[in-house]
Amino acid sequence: MPAALGGLEGKYLSFTLCGEEYGLEILKVREVISLMEITQVPQAPSHIKGVINLRGKVIPVVDMRLRFGMPAAEATDETCIIVVDLGGALAGALVDAVAQVENIDASQIEPPPLGGAMGGDFILGMGKVNGRVKILLDIDKAFSSSGILRGGAEEMN
Repeated sequence: MPAALGGLEGKYLSFTLCGEEYGLEILKVREVISLMEITQVPQAPSHIKGVINLRGKVIPVVDMRLRFGMPAAEATDETCIIVVDLGGALAGALVDAVAQVENIDASQIEPPPLGGAMGGDFILGMGKVNGRVKILLDIDKAFSSSGILRGGAEEMN
């Protein structure tokens, strides 16, 4: 196992998109909130759903399905927003459902297939938990390459 993967062990919040499971470092998660009214922003990329007002803070929200090239979906009772801390700037990740917090050991993590070529540089690795594969995300890279951090969340907070 490459030494870099050993640094990935820890607690991850798992969530689903299109029936696939993903994991996000728990230290990046500020909170999980139920779906609320999202104000659309004119001329924003399609994966940026808009902004929410969370206790007086305006936070951009990215539809993670659209961000990853998946088909859009109607909201359900399980649809929620994961509020993440991107180095001081807050942003929301719209996901199908949140599952649980899991501890993933280094021995359960493999490098991304094809060196990340299958999904961009925002995949940290593939976590194998209870016979299932979870795609472990580098949420900072997923959001920075979405246009949120280039004059987005930093200016809105």
